[in-house]
Order: sequence, then C-alpha cells, then structure tokens
Amino acid sequence: MSFDAPPPPPPGYGQQSPYGAPVPQGTNSKAIWSLVLGILGILCCGFFTGIPAIFLGRSAQNEIAQTGQGGGGMAKAGFILGIVSIVFGVITILLYATGVLDLSSSFDTTP
Repeated sequence: MSFDAPPPPPPGYGQQSPYGAPVPQGTNSKAIWSLVLGILGILCCGFFTGIPAIFLGRSAQNEIAQTGQGGGGMAKAGFILGIVSIVFGVITILLYATGVLDLSSSFDTTP
C-alpha cells in the first residue's frame, strides 16, 4: 500500500499556480471604461466621450500588453468607437455649419 502526498491546493487570488501557469489577472478597468465611453459617444455625446474613449483605449492596450490582463478586445472596441463618434461629431458640425441640418422643429407643409 502506497501513501502519496495530497495534491497541492488550488492557487488563491493573485498567487502563482504551482504548475507554472499564470493565474489570470482580471479585466483592465480602463478597457471597460473605454468601451462604455465609446458606446456613449456613438449614442449621444460625440466629442465629450469620444476623446476620453480614445485615450483610455490606447492606455488600456499598453497596460494589457505589459501586464497580461484581459480586456484587449474591449480596449480596441472602445478606441474604435471613440474614433467613430468623433467622425460623426465632425460630420454633424459640418452639416449644421452648411445649413443642411437645422435645429428648428417647424415643418412647412405648403407646396
């Protein structure tokens, strides 16, 4: 009869696995905020949330590359959505400036 040692306990939060595999670090919070601000920029706010989404997305991508955290896709999506929201904002300003869009809510129904 052979008595083997029990297997090691599973790694705790933030500890190295006994078998050499790294324990996931979680999702980068800047990536989450970048995605949220990018979506808000598309839906309503344009420049006000698009510019921070770009900066946070790029910063999160750099941090993820260094630390190995999760959220790379969210950081890239937030970065892209920030760019798209700024482009939409510029197009909207140009259309208002040229008179194509008007803020008046009156409709003329006469022929």
